[in-house]
Amino acid sequence: MKIVVIGGSGLIGSKLVDLLKERGHEAVPASPSTGVNSVTGEGLADALQGAHVVVDVTNSPSFEDGPVLEFFETSTRNLLDAEAAAGVRHHVALSIVGTDQLPESGYLRAKHAQERLITASGIPYSIVRATQFFEFVGAIAEGSTVDGVVHVPAALIQPVAAADVSAFLAEVASGEPRGTVELGGPERFSFAELISAVLPDRKVVVEPDGRYFGTPLKEDSLTTGPGATLAGTRLVDWQR
Repeated sequence: MKIVVIGGSGLIGSKLVDLLKERGHEAVPASPSTGVNSVTGEGLADALQGAHVVVDVTNSPSFEDGPVLEFFETSTRNLLDAEAAAGVRHHVALSIVGTDQLPESGYLRAKHAQERLITASGIPYSIVRATQFFEFVGAIAEGSTVDGVVHVPAALIQPVAAADVSAFLAEVASGEPRGTVELGGPERFSFAELISAVLPDRKVVVEPDGRYFGTPLKEDSLTTGPGATLAGTRLVDWQR
């Protein structure tokens, strides 16, 4: 089966392409480096010719409210139009747990807009909402640091390994459309616990009204709900 991975040269996409090839699929990585640009539409028609499945793991180069919304809306519209023309039978998109629960986040508003375009397209789809990756804990800490101190909200986080996300996407892309599903790590931590475990030399302060990249959180805003798939990699496994 021909499966085109849009964003196939990135952290998740490159792992996904390898896994799909191991399963015997014709996995095609598509990104600007291979001449395929989902924002401009360059190369899409040729890349999708004969494709059964398209997996979108692209990410915006800007997290500013306006540009990130424009990126996801433009890219997704172009992909869906090209898929309809090519007769693609399954659209798979990587999204984020909490997209529909945190409207104050410009990034998550953009991801929710992307999801709405997919669900309204008429193309059978799977939207995989994943929790935050272990690999991004350092970036979270840096983005929350003021004068050398990491300020974190009093909320829970349920990190998942990037390798587990790629493996789950490979499973989803190889099967029938599932609608919207969630994937999370097997453990929940407070922000303070997680950052202290990964970066033990950093001073961490919990702010009761603290925000996550400017967005207020409830205790469970970034954790999975009932029926979610839980990956197998625990924090200690990932640290090894």
